[in-house]
Amino acid sequence: MADAAATKKSTSIWARHAFFERNSIWLLIGILLVVAIGGLVEIVPLFYLKSTIEKVSGVRPWTPLELAGRNIYVREGCYNCHSQMIRPLRDEVERYGHYSLAAESMYDRPFQWGSKRTGPDLARVGNKYSDEWQRQHLADPRSVVPGSIMPGYPFLAQTRLKTGEIAADLKVNAVLGVPYSEEMIADALADLHAQADPNADAAALQKRYPGAQQRDFDGNPKELTEADALIAYLQALGTMVDFKLYDDKANIR
Repeated sequence: MADAAATKKSTSIWARHAFFERNSIWLLIGILLVVAIGGLVEIVPLFYLKSTIEKVSGVRPWTPLELAGRNIYVREGCYNCHSQMIRPLRDEVERYGHYSLAAESMYDRPFQWGSKRTGPDLARVGNKYSDEWQRQHLADPRSVVPGSIMPGYPFLAQTRLKTGEIAADLKVNAVLGVPYSEEMIADALADLHAQADPNADAAALQKRYPGAQQRDFDGNPKELTEADALIAYLQALGTMVDFKLYDDKANIR
C-alpha cells in the first residue's frame, strides 16, 4: 500500500511538471513570476532604508586639493592597474592592510575599486611612503621599485595645476550626493591653496576637512603642480578611519 501511495504521489507531481514542460508559454510565465517575486523580495526593503551604507567615523569628502589629485588619478588611468578594494581574505589583509569598508567609497564618484591589479592595491597607501618616495616613484618608478613596469609621469611635477574649475567640481559632486556645503564650495580655491602651503593658516581647512594633511607635497613650494594634487590624494588614501575599531579577525577568511 505504501509503495502504491508513493507511486501515485510521484505520478501526480510528474503530471504537474509535464503541464509546464509541454506548454512553453506557461513555463515562461511561471519563470517570470518567480523571478519577479524574488526581485521584489530583494529590492522592496531597500526603499525603507535611509541608507544601505553604514556611516563610519572619520570618513569625509575629499578636500579640493585631494579631489583635484583624484581627477588626475582618473585622467591618467591609474585605476586600470591599481585597485582600491581590499577583500576580507587573509592573504589580502596581511599584504595590504585592513579590508575595505563600504563607507570608504561612499563619496567617490565614480568609485575606484578597479578590476585588476597589475600593480599593488592602493587603498591603504596613504602615509605608507614619504612624499619624496612618491615624487621619485611618479617621475621614475624603477628608481625605487626596480621591477616596476609602471610608466613614468615626470610631467606632473612640471605641470601647473589648473584650479579655475575646482569650485564647480565640488558643486557637481554635491549634486551627486557628496555633502559639500555652500561654504565648502565658496572657499574651495582658498582651501586648495592652504593645503599645499605649509605656512598658511589651516584652521578653516581643518574645520571643514578634519585630519587633512597640509604641506608642500611636490617639493617645490614656489609652484602648485599636478604632482602636489596627486600626492595629496595618494597620501590621504586609507588614512581617515581608525581601523582598530573594526579589527574583526573572525570575518577574515
